Amino acid sequence: MGTTNGKVPGRVKYTFAFGALGKDLIYGMMATFAMIYFTDVLKVSPGFVGIVFFVAKLWDAFNDLFMGMIVDNTRSRFGKFVPWLVIGTLVNSVVFVVLFTDFKLTGTSLCIFVAVIYVLWGMTYTIMDIPYWSMIPALTSSKEEREQVAVIPRIFASTAWLIMGTFGLSIVKKLGNGNVVKGYSSFAVVIAVTFIISAIITCLNVKERVETPKNAEKVSFKQTLNIIRKNDQLVVFIGIVLFMNLIMQIIGGVSLYYFKYVIGNDKLNQVFYAFSGLAEIGGLMLFPILTKKIGRQDVFKVGSVLPILGCSMLLVFGIIAPKNAAFIAVSGIVLKLGTGMLLGATTVMLADVVDYGQFKLGTRNESIVFSVQTLLVKTASAVSGWLVGVGLSVVGYVPNATQGASTIFGLRVLMIGLPMLCAILMYVIYKQKYKINGKFHDMILNELKNKKDKEAVI
Repeated sequence: MGTTNGKVPGRVKYTFAFGALGKDLIYGMMATFAMIYFTDVLKVSPGFVGIVFFVAKLWDAFNDLFMGMIVDNTRSRFGKFVPWLVIGTLVNSVVFVVLFTDFKLTGTSLCIFVAVIYVLWGMTYTIMDIPYWSMIPALTSSKEEREQVAVIPRIFASTAWLIMGTFGLSIVKKLGNGNVVKGYSSFAVVIAVTFIISAIITCLNVKERVETPKNAEKVSFKQTLNIIRKNDQLVVFIGIVLFMNLIMQIIGGVSLYYFKYVIGNDKLNQVFYAFSGLAEIGGLMLFPILTKKIGRQDVFKVGSVLPILGCSMLLVFGIIAPKNAAFIAVSGIVLKLGTGMLLGATTVMLADVVDYGQFKLGTRNESIVFSVQTLLVKTASAVSGWLVGVGLSVVGYVPNATQGASTIFGLRVLMIGLPMLCAILMYVIYKQKYKINGKFHDMILNELKNKKDKEAVI
C-alpha cells in the first residue's frame, strides 16, 4: 500500500484522499437533503422520519464494530481492505440512487420503503467506510507521515461538504428544471457515479501490502467493551466528541428548514454553507499553528466559545436583518471556525487517549479507540436525526406552508439553542474531566518511552 515505513509518495496520499471526496459527497447529500426530501417531497411525517433516523443510526453505529471485525478477519488475494471498499461502494451507490427515486408510494407502503431503504443505505455505507479509514495505519509507520495521510482526506471530506452545502440545492433545482423529484434523482445519479470513480482511483493507486499474521490475537466484543469501560479518559472523550458532533449535525439537519421557513430565503442556506465550510477548513489548518502559540487547552476553549458566539450572532442577525447575506456569512464563519479547531483538537486527543490507555491498562488498542470515534459520529447522527424529526413535529411544522410564530420559534431553538447548549456541555466536560494535558501528559509519554527502552534492552 504505497509504503509501510518512511515517506508516502504524493500520488498515493492524494489518490487515497480523493476517495474521501466521493464518499463524503454521498454522505453529505444524505445528511443535508434526506430529511427534507422525505418530509417535503415524499410527504412522510417528520416524527416518523426522525424515529427512523434514530433507530437506523444507532443500529449502524454498532455495525461499525462488527464490520471492523469482519474486515480484520478477511483473507483474499486482493487484500483485506480493497475488496470491501469495492463491494461497499458499488452496493451503496445502487441503494443511494434507489433512495432518491420516487416510486409513487403512499401510506404504509411509503413508510416501509423509507425505513428499509434508509437502514440499507447506512449498512452498505459502513461496508465501504470502515475499510477505507482502516487503510491509514498500513500506509506508513512514520508518525509525521500518518498525520499528513490522515489530514489530507479530512480536508477533501470537508471540501465535499462545502460543495454539497453551497451548490447542492442549486444543482437539484437546475437538474429538475421545475420538477424537484427529477432534480433529486438526477443529482443522486451524478453523485453515485462520482463516488464510484473516486473509489476506483483510490483502489488502483493505493495497493495493499499488508500481511496479517495467522496467529494474530483477536479481541472479542466483550473485551472491547471492557477496554472502553476501564479507560476513564476514553469515556470522557466520548462525552466531548458526542456533543461536538451534535453541534455540527443538528445545524446541518435544520439549516435548510431554518433558512427556508424562518428567514424566508432558502438560497441563503448556500451562503451560510459556503462561508462556514471554508471557515471549518481554515480552523483545521489554524489548529497546529495556534497550538504552538497558546497551547491545546486554550485552543479548545476558543473552539468551544466560537460556536456559541456564531449561534448568538445568527439569532440576533436573524431578527434585526434576517436576509442580510453578509451577516449570515459572518455568523457561519465564526461558528465553523470553532468547529474546525475542535476537529483538530479531538484528533490529537484521540492519540492521547490511546497513550493513556496503554499507560493505565498496559495494552495499546488503537483500533478500538478509532472504532469508538466512528460509533460516536453515528450515534450523534442518530440523536440529531431524532431531535430534528421529532422536534419538527413538536413545533407544529407543516411542509411547504407558511409557519406560525410558535413553529418559527421552535425552529430557532433547534437551529441555535440546542447547538449552543451542546457547546456549553462539551466544554464543561472537557474542563472538569479531561486531564491528559500539561505535566500529566508529559509524564505518560515519559513512562511509555522508559518502558519501551527497557523492553528494547531486554
